[in-house]
Amino acid sequence: MIVQHEFLNRLKDFGLNSYESKLWAALLSRGISTAGELSDIANVPRSRTYDVLESLEKKGFIIMKIGKPIKYIAVSPTEVLERVKRKLQDDAEKKAEVLDKLKDTEVLKELDLLHKNGIELVEPTDLSGFLKGTDNLYHHLEFSIKNAKESVVLISTETGIIKKADKLYSSLKQAKDSGVKIRIVAPSTKKNTDAIKKVKELSDFKEASDLSARACIVDNSQVIFMLSNNEEIHESYDTGVWVNSPFFCEAYSTMFEKTWKSLK
Repeated sequence: MIVQHEFLNRLKDFGLNSYESKLWAALLSRGISTAGELSDIANVPRSRTYDVLESLEKKGFIIMKIGKPIKYIAVSPTEVLERVKRKLQDDAEKKAEVLDKLKDTEVLKELDLLHKNGIELVEPTDLSGFLKGTDNLYHHLEFSIKNAKESVVLISTETGIIKKADKLYSSLKQAKDSGVKIRIVAPSTKKNTDAIKKVKELSDFKEASDLSARACIVDNSQVIFMLSNNEEIHESYDTGVWVNSPFFCEAYSTMFEKTWKSLK
């Protein structure tokens, strides 16, 4: 059986390693077969074939037919896809339950205590970092907004506000429900009408068609500002800087206040 290397690599999307991919593809081409036949067809060492077939059986990709010699039957790829999907969902739910249980444990309290004590030993100007990739930027934005105590300021681009309305809505709502004052500045166009309507539910919004910037100010003590226009670069090359310095943030906030007062 000749199967393209690229095709076998794609089977890794099903959670299979190289030998599992080869044997499953071989069995699919035969429908039913013995371990020896599959070993020859897939060019997998016989010493590994039985272990790999046992692994595929546990994952639900094949069925072992009782009898002599032992034969294996391929499960429909469509059914396999559903099984893999269900397993991933079940695993994710179980892991989420474990993490939820950690919230009320002494372990988390001790970890938080270690973090707080450690932060007290760090100079404020040292609390800064470089963030690379849109996902990392939004994860940090979400974390910072959720932990805001008094105020959140968001400055965004035309398309950036669309993403923020989607990705940050939950954390912004949580902040608002906690009494945090939220202000947002972004261009208003036909393209982002729905997004702006969504963020207006949670914030004071002002339009700024001439302002080209991306930043977030939290509690006038930390700033996250992006270094590139998200409309001109790929998400993986998106970069930003996080600075936790009241001195720096005060200057940044002062500039924002002047801009805010000048906007309609």
